Amino acid sequence: MPELPEMENYRRLLTQTIVNLPITNVVVNREKSLNVTIEQFTEALTGSRVIFVERRGKHLVFHLNNGGRLLLHLMLGGMLYFGRKDEERPSRSTQVEITFGDHILYFIGLRLGYLHLLTARETDEALKHLGPELMDRRMNKARFVELIGKRRGALKSTMVNQQVVAGIGNCYADEIAFDARIHPLSKIQNLSAEALEQLYDSTVKVMTEAADGGGYMEMPFQAGDELTGAYNDRCKVYDREGEPCVRCGTPVIKTEHTGRKVFFCPNCQHET
Repeated sequence: MPELPEMENYRRLLTQTIVNLPITNVVVNREKSLNVTIEQFTEALTGSRVIFVERRGKHLVFHLNNGGRLLLHLMLGGMLYFGRKDEERPSRSTQVEITFGDHILYFIGLRLGYLHLLTARETDEALKHLGPELMDRRMNKARFVELIGKRRGALKSTMVNQQVVAGIGNCYADEIAFDARIHPLSKIQNLSAEALEQLYDSTVKVMTEAADGGGYMEMPFQAGDELTGAYNDRCKVYDREGEPCVRCGTPVIKTEHTGRKVFFCPNCQHET
């Protein structure tokens, strides 16, 4: 499932490619991906423009010049592709296609995800459950330590809880814990203030590097795009079961916790 770095990478690319271009055509192949009828969706978008693309956690919000919003959550298996019309159509099935001039933005894999047409107020209501952004300029180490330090339970469960912090999922929770040298199943209440401060530093480091490195998406955003997905090769523990730890050489272990995969180095990361 795309996490903050993947969606931030998409936000940056979309800002460069679609902002202020008129929407000339809309095709919906799966009405269940929407929250309104195909007719309502098409009518609202055709002739409008995206004036701003915002990311909130794992969501993207497309601000339209008519005051409307498109709220996108890709969920598991979702991705975007921006191709030249009639020449660069992706081989995968698409649920929604929005044409901007001579290019089409394809929404792929929206079987669990969605693209909802909302008002500004409805968008705020839909996202009000999300916790703060760890990369927000209003977040700092002291606030992070206070926010996380008052929680109880396993570190990973806390980090992936979108009501606690927004944007972190399975992959980056493990990568952050590895960078901080903390076992992902350590109990929050057993971590020292020093460990929580290190966790903040590792969070900023990993999420920044992953966003700048294109995240771990499996296909490019457009022809010639070599950035999107490039961070997949830089993951240290996630999906690296049996591979030697990059720090100590000990094989990375995979386990499960509350139905989630967990990857860690048993030598570098000790549970507390």
